[in-house]
Amino acid sequence: MSDTSVIPVALTVKNLFEDLLGRDVTVASGDPMTATDLPTGVFAIYTDTSQQLYAVLGMQLSLAANAGAALGLLPAGAAEDAIDEKKLFPNLAENVFELCNVLTSLLNRQGAPHIKLYQVITPGMDLPNDARAHLLALGKRLDLTIEVARYGKGKFSLSLA
Repeated sequence: MSDTSVIPVALTVKNLFEDLLGRDVTVASGDPMTATDLPTGVFAIYTDTSQQLYAVLGMQLSLAANAGAALGLLPAGAAEDAIDEKKLFPNLAENVFELCNVLTSLLNRQGAPHIKLYQVITPGMDLPNDARAHLLALGKRLDLTIEVARYGKGKFSLSLA
């Protein structure tokens, strides 16, 4: 089978965030997540139909908390509290899980294996070594800085396995 994996373009990510959050989102090229971002990051692991690792998405806690608060129509202060305490509160974690699930649509292509969300890892949980290695590796990846209007911004890194 030929490789049908394609990294989405920044505009597609921007449009998906705006549609889901119902507010303006600014997207710019950004720096990849680094090992220092991992302890407080939020990660989504995506697998193919044979349960093989397909992609890893990483978000700085600031982006995850702000997007989660915006999705839940919570005040920006809810995100700020989570960032200050370096954890994702249950209501924000639930919203971020939904966000990560919707982001699966960035990975599915006609004629390619179906990709699904396997796991969301929040601060305090261990990121599996294989997912960590793919997230930090060079290769097929998209690194952005995403800012949610009236909330805040953070790093967004998507790496295909």
